[in-house]
Amino acid sequence: MNQRRNIYAILGSLLLILATFVFIFPVLWIVLSSFKPGNELFSYPITLFPKNATVENYINTFNQYDFLLYFKNTFIVTVTSTIITLAINTMAGFAFAKYRFRGRDLLFVAFLSTTMLPTEVIMSPTFTVVSKLGLYNSLWGIIIPPIATPTGIFLMRQYFLSVPDSILESARIDGAKERTIFWRLMVPIAKPVISTLTIFSFMWRWNDFIWPLLVISEPKKYTLQLAISNLSGQFSIDWNTLLSASVISMIPVLIVFLIFQKNIIDSMMSSGLKEG
Repeated sequence: MNQRRNIYAILGSLLLILATFVFIFPVLWIVLSSFKPGNELFSYPITLFPKNATVENYINTFNQYDFLLYFKNTFIVTVTSTIITLAINTMAGFAFAKYRFRGRDLLFVAFLSTTMLPTEVIMSPTFTVVSKLGLYNSLWGIIIPPIATPTGIFLMRQYFLSVPDSILESARIDGAKERTIFWRLMVPIAKPVISTLTIFSFMWRWNDFIWPLLVISEPKKYTLQLAISNLSGQFSIDWNTLLSASVISMIPVLIVFLIFQKNIIDSMMSSGLKEG
């Protein structure tokens, strides 16, 4: 019996290693290829590791294009949007989970049902609203529309539902106001799920392409993804620059994930506080 379990464990480990390699290989190929010189990129036979590694592609990326400006625009959009998203989604999730008001469940179901609509369906009316508000060709036009995400509100509501009501009642008996209960009691408790939402929100906004493409028309306000897409010309593609720029665009998302990954693991391991 033990021998059979060991065989299953080994097979399971091998499958996990294989699956990990399948997911990591494209990223690894892009990173290694970004250090290859131009004549080596399409040489045959194809090699994974560069024979003559160089950082010239990265230098050319910053010299030929104003990537620092695109980086700054993307950073402003992503950080601002993430902060507002966290604030709104946390407050909305707490309200849906802990307050009783007429039509609460119906409103939540209606709000949640918007996740079933394809993004393309709501793009036209959203663009009209953004244009009427004078936010066209503005970074705020990218930031404001997606800040109240149904997925984020659902995530926060489900987490707050697992928090016992007795904690809130004890705080109210001690004289704490609702604002104090939320910011000093509920927000610290929800730190693991807030970290998870931070990673998702940061990744969504950083990698967003379609919406900035619709809203932004001036090159000086381009985000990083728009700038990278412009490297693909109609008749030719600067692959060396494209690969190095793609690697640069991955770094902030990776840093954010490494910072908050511990809290994600904690969030998975604990299902919230349970009523004693």
